[in-house]
Amino acid sequence: MQYYYEYDTELGLMSIIEEKNKIIELSINKTIKDAQKVETNLINQTYKEIQEYLNGKRIKFDIPILIRGTEFQKKVWKKLISVPYGEVVSYKFIATQLGNPNSSRAVGNACNKNPLLIIVPCHRILGSDKSLKGFAAGIGIKEKLLKLEAKVCMKN
Repeated sequence: MQYYYEYDTELGLMSIIEEKNKIIELSINKTIKDAQKVETNLINQTYKEIQEYLNGKRIKFDIPILIRGTEFQKKVWKKLISVPYGEVVSYKFIATQLGNPNSSRAVGNACNKNPLLIIVPCHRILGSDKSLKGFAAGIGIKEKLLKLEAKVCMKN
C-alpha cells in the first residue's frame, strides 16, 4: 500500500509518497494517483526534514528511501547523493564518474526522472558551461535550491 500527503510549501505543492516504511517519491506540483491520502509519521518526518532544509538548518536527510528505476538511473542517482551540499558538478562529470564521459545526455535524462527531488539532489547538476539546464520541477525551483545552498563551485 502506498500513502501520500501534500504540503503547501514555498516551492509549490509538495507531494510525498511512502511505501513499506520508505519514502519512494518527493515531487513538486505533480498530481498523485494510485495512493491513499494519509499523513503517516514517516511522511510527516520527511516534510519536517525538508522544511529544515528549506530553512537552512539541514544539509543531509535521515529518512529511509527506496530508489526505483533502471539500473543506469539508480547508478546516476547514487552518484547525485554523493555531490556535497552547496556544490555543483556537470552532467559530464557524473557521466565520467560512471565510466562513460559521452553519456551526459543519458545522465540528464536520469536526473529528469529522479523521483526523490531534493533528497536525491539533481538540482546540483549543471551544464558543462555552468548553465542551469532542465529540472523536472522547473528551472526557477532549481535556481532557488542552488541559491539556498549558497555555494556554487564547479568541479568540472
